[in-house]
Formats: sequence, C-alpha cells, structure tokens
Amino acid sequence: MAGLLSLAVNLPLHAANETAASVSLQQQDTIETRIQNLLAQMSTREKIGQLALRDWGTFQAADMKAIKQAVREGRVGGFLNVNFSSVDKNAFEELQRIAVEESPLGIPLLFGQDVIHGYETIFPIPLGQAASWNPDLIRQGARVAAQEASADGIRWTFAPMIDISRDPRWGRIAETLGEDPYLTSTLGVAMVEGFQTDNLADPTSLAACGKHFAGYGAAEGGRDYNSAYIPERLLRDIYLPPFKAGIDAGMQSIMSTYSTLNDVPGTGSPFLFKQILRDEWGFDGFVVSDWNAVMEMIPHGFARDAKHAATLAANAGIDMEMHTDTYDQYLPQLMDEGKFSEAQLDTAVANILRVKLRLDLWNHPYPRAKSEAEREQIIRNDQFLNAAKEAAKETFVLLKNDRQLLPLKKDQTVAVIGPLAEAAHDQLGTWIYNGDKKHSRTLLPALREMVGDQGKIIFAEGLTYSRDTSTDGFKAALKAAKKADVILYVGGEEAILSGEGHSRGDIRLPGAQAELIAALSKTDKPLAMVLLAGRPLQLDKTLQQADAVMMAWHPGTMAGPALAEVLYGETSPSGRLPLSWPVGAGQIPIYYNHLATGRPATDDNYTRIDKIGREVFQHQPGNSSNQLDYGHKPQFPFGYGLTYSQFEYRDLVLSNTNLDGNGQLTISATIANTGKATATETAQLYVRDLVGSVSRPVRELKGFERVTLAPGESRRVNFTLNADQLAFHNAQMQAVVEPGEYRVWIAPDAASGLEGVFTLH
Repeated sequence: MAGLLSLAVNLPLHAANETAASVSLQQQDTIETRIQNLLAQMSTREKIGQLALRDWGTFQAADMKAIKQAVREGRVGGFLNVNFSSVDKNAFEELQRIAVEESPLGIPLLFGQDVIHGYETIFPIPLGQAASWNPDLIRQGARVAAQEASADGIRWTFAPMIDISRDPRWGRIAETLGEDPYLTSTLGVAMVEGFQTDNLADPTSLAACGKHFAGYGAAEGGRDYNSAYIPERLLRDIYLPPFKAGIDAGMQSIMSTYSTLNDVPGTGSPFLFKQILRDEWGFDGFVVSDWNAVMEMIPHGFARDAKHAATLAANAGIDMEMHTDTYDQYLPQLMDEGKFSEAQLDTAVANILRVKLRLDLWNHPYPRAKSEAEREQIIRNDQFLNAAKEAAKETFVLLKNDRQLLPLKKDQTVAVIGPLAEAAHDQLGTWIYNGDKKHSRTLLPALREMVGDQGKIIFAEGLTYSRDTSTDGFKAALKAAKKADVILYVGGEEAILSGEGHSRGDIRLPGAQAELIAALSKTDKPLAMVLLAGRPLQLDKTLQQADAVMMAWHPGTMAGPALAEVLYGETSPSGRLPLSWPVGAGQIPIYYNHLATGRPATDDNYTRIDKIGREVFQHQPGNSSNQLDYGHKPQFPFGYGLTYSQFEYRDLVLSNTNLDGNGQLTISATIANTGKATATETAQLYVRDLVGSVSRPVRELKGFERVTLAPGESRRVNFTLNADQLAFHNAQMQAVVEPGEYRVWIAPDAASGLEGVFTLH
C-alpha cells in the first residue's frame, strides 16, 4: 500500500506548457496517424456513434439487449454512471469487452462519472478545499480519487468545476473554487494535475473536464440553469482565465454550460467553442454537452425541436452529446441536407479519439482492479483515509475566537449540541455518487476518543436535522449545556441544501437553529459554533452570541477526526476564505475585486439605518456607495481566517519602484508569529491599477504563500510580479498592459495589509 500513496503524492508533474501535450511530439504524430487510419475505416454511423455518451444509470433491464447491440455496432462512444445500475454488476467489463472484441473496429468505450471531491474516500467539498489555499492538498485529493475511480474502470471525470461564482445563494457554489480567477486557476490546475498526472497513459489517470463553459456561476439571482449576462471584457478577465489555465495544463475535455450567456445557451454558442476555445486557445481535446443540455435549448427558446437542437449544438462545436440522442437521430439527415458536413463530423470524432488514444485505452481498456480483493486494497485504504483527514484539517476557517475559547481543553466538560454533530451522511456534502455514510468517521466518537473520558462529552442534538423547526429538543440541550464548562454547537446546512438545483434565496441558518443558539447563549456558558455547509451563511445575531465560530464546510469521510484534532489544538486552523462572506443575502453579489465607484463608502461617510433621525434632510445620512442596513463591507473579507496564534506583517520592501513592460518586480515582507502556537499563515499579494482605459478593480490577487511558523519565529516572504500579470482587456477586447501608478499589498486578506506603490513605464 505504500506504493499507492507514493503514486498519489509524488508523481512528477511537468510545467504547464509541457503538460499540455501530455505526449511527446513523436507520440502525437503517431496518435494523429492512428486517428486518420481509424477515420478512413469508419462508416458515417460509426463516426456518429463516437459522439454518443449514454447514461447507463437510466437504463432498465428491458433496455440491456438493445444498448449492448448498439455498442456491438459501434454506435456508442462512452457511458457515464455505469456504477448506478442494479441490472448488471459487471457492466464496466462486459460493455468494454463487447466494444473491444465485437465492434467493427474495436474502439474502446470511455467511462465517465462525476468524481468531484473523492470517489469512495470523500474529501471536503471543492469550496472547502479552496479554503486551504493549498494546491498540493488539492492535487493529492484528485490523485487519490483517480486511483480509486480507475480501479472500477472510470477514466474520465467531470471535474474540476472552475466556474467563478460571486453568489452564495447558488447551490453549485459548493462545487466551485470560489470567487477569484487567480485562486481558481491555481487550484484548478492542481486538480487537473492530480487527476491526469503528467502521463495520461497511466492506467490510474482520469481525463479531466473543465466545467461549465462559460459563465454558469453568474446565473441571475443564484438560480440554477438560468440566464447569465456578462460583458465580454468581464468574461475574458474574470470568468475565462481558469479554463485557459486548465487547458494550458493539459486538461483534456470541456463541458458546456446549462445557462444562457448573453441570451445564447452555452451549448449552442460558436463564440465560446469555435472562436475562443478552438481558434484563440488552440484546444485539441473534446467538448461534451452537460446532461440533457442539447435538448434544454428548446425550453430556453433557442431551438425549435430536437433536430434544430442537434444542428445548433453540432455546429457550435459540441463534440459529444451527453445522455440525449439527437446526434444519433438527426446528424445523417443534417448531412444529407448540407447543414453539417463530413469534415465537421471527422473533426468531432478525431477530438474524441485523440483523448481515448492519449489515455491508452486500447492497451488498458478494463477496470484496473482485477478482483474484489484487489479493489479492497485500493478503495478507502488507510493512507487514502489519512489523506482525506489531513485535507479536511486545512480547510477549516476560524472566523471568530473571542476569549481564546478555542482550542478546547481536555479537562473541560463539553456539551456537544446541534443537528450536525453526528451526521454521517451530511458531512459528506454534495456530489458524492459513491460516498457512503457507513464509512463516515463522525464527530462525537472522535471527540470522546480525543479526551479519553466519556463523561467529559455530553451530547444532546437539540434539533434532529438542520431544517427542524420543533423546539421539543431544546430542554434536553439546555440541560446538557448547564452541566458543561463549554458548549460546542454543530449546525449549518444538510448536504441536500447545496449542489445542483439547490439554490437558496434565504441563506440564514435553516430551521430553529438561530432560536436554539439564542437559548444556549443565555446560559452564559462559553459557546463555540462549528458550521457545516456548502456556502457562507447569513449569521445575524448568532455571530454575536457565539464566542467562537469555525466554518468547516462539508468535510467528507474523515470529518470527525479532523475536527476533533483542530478543536483540541493538535493542529491550528489554517483555512482562508476563498470568497467574500456576506452580511446578508441582500448584499449579494459581493466580491473583493469590485470596481471603484464615484462615491466610495468609508466607515465615516454615511449613517447606518438605526442611527438616522426622523425627518432629517435628505443628504444628512450621507451619499456614498453603501446599503443603509448592511453597510459597505462583507461580514468577512476574501482571504480571511484566524489561527490559534497571531501574526505580524512588517517591513514591506519593493525591489524597485519602477517597472518596465518587460521587467519584473520583487515585493517582500517579514511575517512573524507573535503568538503562542505553531500555525500557518497565508500571505497574499494584491495589486491595484489606479487609472486605466477602463475602470479597474480596487484589488486583484496575484500570488499567495503559505508559511508555517513556530512561536517567535519569523520569515521573509518574496513575491515576483511580472508586467504581464497586470494585463487586462480594454474596451476593444485587446489584452493590454497599461503604464501608470499601481498600489501593491502583502496582506492577510483582501481588506488589509502592508501597502506600497510602484510605477509601470
């Protein structure tokens, strides 16, 4: 098993520009030759078959004969969700055997699945992983997932989700890596590298799929499948960079968005898939529609019927159709009518075959685990579980810690209260197709094991689940609280409240949780709160009622042991917010890299709503960009997070105050641990272009570095800033670097830090 872990962690990874090819030039020439040879032998029907991605999980026993015959005839290119059928437990091997041994050219099938944050060993949700600000951690999590999934025959994952989202109401924010293009690009690339390694032919690799192209995270009102309106300059500067970074790192496939982008469904957009993806970026992998997305252009009012939908998708550049069969039904007619050409078909098929050949499916077509015993050695082995625990520990964000309540002390009696304190299923989070709660390590036994004294941990759930509105359990919860030295409340959202189709307009704590917390706070016992959720939550008065607040997201299989170790101080929390945490839903969208306004708000240029007198003059409360009830700041800024220690930033130094267009600048500062615990600080580099040909953001993240320091220890952090990192798209959609004055910060978050100035010539 040691070999498995070393493979998971230590595989060499090439630089992004080298990895993009995934094969040598000689190998690529061989692949292209093989593609042309295959195309020359394929019938039109067999070519169209390669474009068909069927959902095995939707088939019944009565369908088996027909679908296997379609594979035999070369009319299926791949399957998703083969795990989710009770009809045929050996489907991976049987379907592939038919394809390889009985189809006309023996072209292997490609098996895909939503392996999002683990396969059976479940890691924290992606938004939680992003809170680690640790690419190595994310790379390792993807590597573990790839090894487990490939054991069953899966060689393609529908991840990473690299949509930028500025709206916590959107359920799928849980799957994202946050609001910032630099952080999402960095962590998205790490995920690609973990899934694919630097050798796609490795039987443990999964082809990665960047989704959703493009702008899905900007859906209006946070409502799934909805409309997104993104000016092209914003699209190119904020929403597209993570996809470009993934492609440069060798990402093999792209998935279309469900939403419309500027009134055109992404699945029918030549602008996205032909102009940007192929012509501008030179992408040579394949594009797959999202599930049913081709047909959903009909309710969008963009396609008249299924035939029209097939025409639009195929001509937009969608190579593979997921689930629906409009290509199978209508492409022959469209070709006869001159609405789709043989050359276009060959290009789409070549894109798919190219990835199949890079994955070396001809030599490794079958599941990697040859027996159940071999599978058991791979799936959820101790090293993978330990990796999931270590990952979870780095994702927890300490938001508040008054009176230094945390870490807990083992001689304290702790009343553990709340609906998610013992929630084996909900701790796994969204998108866990193969996750099983029976393998979850939950919090309550982990706490008892940590203190070694059963009597020191008293449990009363108070509420049976996160949406429970009954107060019947309050009496037992308050009784437990009164017996304890400290209250540990564990609540938030069940897993089902985030993810696809699970958006919320009201992001407050659901059910009667706020009432329970208020009641607990009246006991005058110290109160620590741990939140499990797929999004930031509106905290209202609970933030003041709790002495300490820790955001744990949905931490996965090993949530319990990970939380116990952090809560008791064996490890200091080190997570940082990958998004801005709103005061309330009415403040959304809120994000740190916003533009300046004509009347920017400060703490003293307006009056909050509860301080405004009656019948005062219109302008007396002030006129600035704010909301009278929420103010102008988020509850917690992007990049924010506390530890069990304290850090001091000092001595900012710029190597030069002048930078030319081809040069680079070094910015450095000293980070000192002035507290009493060893902890990890994440130093962040921000810049601001003070004047541009278009208005520029007030800050933009350009780098970060994690630094672990013992008490009293200090270290110099150094960032290199190249002039091309200051590029943006002007009004003519040209990528430009403009001369002028810039501000620069080395900071613990997006709202503070040491500030310097330089000039770009």
